[in-house]
Amino acid sequence: MTQRISRVSASADISAPSGDVYRLLADYRIGHPRILPPDFFGNLIVEKGGVGAGTVITFDMFAFGRTQRQRALITEPEPGRTLVERYVETGAVTTFTVDSLALDRSRLTIATTLRGEAGIFARVQLFLMRRFLRRVYAAQLELIDRQVRSDRALARQATMIWPRPTVPSSRPSR
Repeated sequence: MTQRISRVSASADISAPSGDVYRLLADYRIGHPRILPPDFFGNLIVEKGGVGAGTVITFDMFAFGRTQRQRALITEPEPGRTLVERYVETGAVTTFTVDSLALDRSRLTIATTLRGEAGIFARVQLFLMRRFLRRVYAAQLELIDRQVRSDRALARQATMIWPRPTVPSSRPSR
């Protein structure tokens, strides 16, 4: 039988520089777990690496009343812009592409290519998976925007010094 290929994607403008968004996505130890919607994902484990290319992860995906364990290999075809997860069991591929829109804004596109056998059952399965992934991506894009804004606010607070320290004068008193 021939294979049927289907693609689903979603994009959103993110309130942060593209570098901040990409670092969050590529950090599978700290950043990426914070942007996985808990209704759809759980138990992310880094088997190898942890940041960007060469990372190997496993995680649970909750879909259609079932929990499916996935294993993914991470590559960076364009470091700083494109991150790819290749799922060993299914042959599916998810690509995260971050484009700069302005100094403090970027556009993130999440796209997945699914593979299925030809036939009516496979067509229905791919249709349902596309609908499911659109919901997942909407939730994930919202989490990413919220997380980078929160990270930036914390970074700004860390650079503020309250109260402002007084520096003793080096001039002799008269």
